[in-house]
Amino acid sequence: MKNLNLIQARKAKGLTQEELAHKLDCTKSTISNWENGYSNPKIEDAFKVSDILGTDIKTLFFNQKVQDSHINTA
Repeated sequence: MKNLNLIQARKAKGLTQEELAHKLDCTKSTISNWENGYSNPKIEDAFKVSDILGTDIKTLFFNQKVQDSHINTA
C-alpha cells in the first residue's frame, strides 16, 4: 500500500525523491520503495526523514497522529 503521508510530506517540502535520497545518503529507488510500500526504513532513517520533512514519525510511517498522554490522578 502506498505511503501517501510520506509522499505528501515530501512534496510539501518541495523535494523530489532524488533530492530526499541525497539528503539521506541513499538511492532514489530506496525512497520509491518506501513510498510505494515495498519496504520500510530503518528506525534511524525514519527519524531522519521525519526531521527533514518536519512531520511526526508516526504520521509518516505508522499512519497515526501523536496524541498527548493523559494521566489519571484520581
